[in-house]
Amino acid sequence: QVQLVESGGGLVQPGGSLRLSCAASGSSFSRAVMAWYRQAPGKQREFLARIFTSGSTNYAGSVKGRFTISRDNAKNTVYLQMNSLRPEDTAVYYCNAAIIGSSITYWGQGTQVTVSS
Repeated sequence: QVQLVESGGGLVQPGGSLRLSCAASGSSFSRAVMAWYRQAPGKQREFLARIFTSGSTNYAGSVKGRFTISRDNAKNTVYLQMNSLRPEDTAVYYCNAAIIGSSITYWGQGTQVTVSS
């Protein structure tokens, strides 16, 4: 069982930055592929970024070059550094964990990010 708790959301002006954190409980973090998604009102949940256990990453085109995903296995935490934020980045941001060798994925409760002047 893995529990994920996101933090770091809030209100930021266009062009600003935020760093989201996702703290994971349990001993499976080092075997988890971690990802960030977001969901804006009235829209489907959207993939943003993924980081593998090797540290390699991939990104959605909409955030590539602006967002950076990283992980700290010693702290069981994954981060999403978001720069050059735009009003269209406004959404609830979710952390996701997929444990290697398991078909189960885990979701956090989400953290709200609002980009507005």
